[in-house]
Formats: sequence, structure tokens, C-alpha cells
Amino acid sequence: MFTRRQFLQLCAKGALACSLTPTFISKLARAMENIDKKPVVLWIENNTCAGNFFSFMNTLNPSLRQLLFESIELRFSNTLMTAQGEQALDILEETMEEGDYILMAEGTIPTKADGHYGTLGIRNGKTITQLEMINRLAGRANYIIAVGTCACFGGPYAAYPNPSGSVSLSEATGKETINVSGCPPNPDWIVGTLTHVILFGMPNLGTHNRPTMFYGENIHYRCPRRQMFNSNQFAEKPGDEGCLYLIGCKGPATYSDCPTRQWLSQHHSWPVEANTPCIGCVNADFPERSMPFFEPLPDQRIGGFNIKAANLKRIVAGGTALAIGTHFVANLASGRLKQKLLKAQRKETNDTLKPFKKPKKIGENNDSHE
Repeated sequence: MFTRRQFLQLCAKGALACSLTPTFISKLARAMENIDKKPVVLWIENNTCAGNFFSFMNTLNPSLRQLLFESIELRFSNTLMTAQGEQALDILEETMEEGDYILMAEGTIPTKADGHYGTLGIRNGKTITQLEMINRLAGRANYIIAVGTCACFGGPYAAYPNPSGSVSLSEATGKETINVSGCPPNPDWIVGTLTHVILFGMPNLGTHNRPTMFYGENIHYRCPRRQMFNSNQFAEKPGDEGCLYLIGCKGPATYSDCPTRQWLSQHHSWPVEANTPCIGCVNADFPERSMPFFEPLPDQRIGGFNIKAANLKRIVAGGTALAIGTHFVANLASGRLKQKLLKAQRKETNDTLKPFKKPKKIGENNDSHE
């Protein structure tokens, strides 16, 4: 039996300094079986497609049954709970009075019209908006976990023109949130973050307040097609073999462990393996800055140097091997690649700055000039 004491000793030796592997997730689950009191969890679905909760329900190790019956006390869930109406809202009120709970929320929070674009229910004849309830719940929560890109950053629901004035969970509450982004997030990211909070408290957070154990490494670093990128083997259309960068892959600008953790439960795969580009769904600017999905990134800033997609295409056509990340930076250090990029960008700048000449009139002497 993998006891809690053994688990803590393992973590003390630095196991969590790396990322939570799928095997380690199962050890986390078994350690949770030994905690004295089941932590209370509230899961609120705001303006959302509910895809994040369905992803959570797809957890394999631990299973959803193990989580709900052995590890946590899920007191509120729009999708799972049998209580309805005022009975369900009463549960929230009672839990708030007790305090000592973890708040998990997905979806954006509408703010226009005093929040009436999104309501949670009616209690004592009064409409309870998502904006009102989420602020009250956040005020008493031990931890707040935003699940999904919409809750973390706004996502599709807050995209232009955003008539409901939808905002992220942290913007709506003004509280620090642990952001587990993705559209939807991998079940391991959700369960792993929740488990870490229960056993150890706040995880190490990186860019955009995301746990570094899941969002700490660039997708391009671990991509199985990176060698194709280095060797100038680029796909021309979705479905082709080859690196997908030039047909829109957002991997070089995206940080998550998709290449190694993968998706689809027991039948592991992920977009690049399925011959389609990564669309950067975990990013703070998704989806507006990721679109169009099958167009290359407009530019990349790697190793302190700005790379424009148009220039990259020219250089790739010329046969220069590139790699984003440490290999790329090493090439920059050698000076050869940097000179080519500088030359390409200098030409682009010169073309842009050429003085404007007034069009000649028909029959005007070719030697004349303004």
C-alpha cells in the first residue's frame, strides 16, 4: 500500500520538481485515500459549454468514482447533482457559512446588465446572478481554481464583440486564481491540480498563474515532429506528413505537456499525431490571436530575436535548418542564422521605407521626376 507518509517522503525528495506524469497521478490518488477528512469542493458552471466538466469526468486514474466516493466531497455541480432549484442553492448557502472549501469554476462571468446575462437560479423570489454568487463564493474559498480557457482568460465567450461583458474568473472576483487552461483542459491537469492543492497547497505557478508541472514547457520542445522542422520537412496541407508550423501550428507559442501526456484516455493521441496543427487552446489570447487556425504565426520572439513567418518561409526555402528552442538559440549564437534573418528583415524594412513616387502621367517623359 502506498501510504500518505511514503508519498510525502517521495515528494520531499523532489519528485514534484518535475512534471506530474500519468503514473504519478495514480500515486497522488492513492495518497488522497489516507487523508483524514474529505475536502469539500464546489464546481460552478458559468457561461460555458460544460466541456471542462465533461473532461474532468473522463479522468481514468483516479477514476471519477474514486474521486467522488473516496477522495473529495463534491457538494455542488450543475451537471452531476440531483438537487434542483432552491434546494441546490441552499447547499451553496450552507457551504458558504461553513467555509473551508475549494471553489472550482468554469466559463466566463457576464458583467453587463448587472450580470443578468448569466443567472444561477432563483432563491426566495430573487434572481441570483453568476456574478453575485461567484463573488460570494470566492470570498470564503480556501483556493480558487479556474478550469478551462474561458474561466482563466475569457476565451470564446469573451471574444469580440462580447455583448454580455463576459470576463475571466479572476477579473470578476479580483481574487488570485489557479488557472488550468485548455479548451478543454486535459483531465490530468484538472485532477492533478486539485490533488496538489488538497495535499500540499498552492502549486508552483508560472505564466498566467498556471501550474508549471503541466504548463511549464513549450510544446515544440517535445514535439515528435521537431526533427522534421529541423530538416525543413514541412506539411503543405492538413493531413500531410511533416512539421505543421507553416500551416498554422501554434506549438512554438504554446506551453503544455500535450506531446508527452496526450489525450483520448486509453487511446492516446493529440492533434499533431492526428496530422492537424496545434491551435494553442491553452493560451491567454485564444481564440482571437490563434485565428485563422491554418495560417502560420505572424511572428515569433525566440531567444530575444523576432522571427517573422514570411522571413522564416524564405529562409526555409533556402535550405537553412532551424529549430525553435535551445537548438534555435544555439544557431542564433553561431551568428550565421542571425545574419540571414537580419538580412531578410533589413530588406523588408528597406522596401517599406522606400520614398513614395507620384505615378507618371501618360506620355510623360521617363526622365522627368518630381
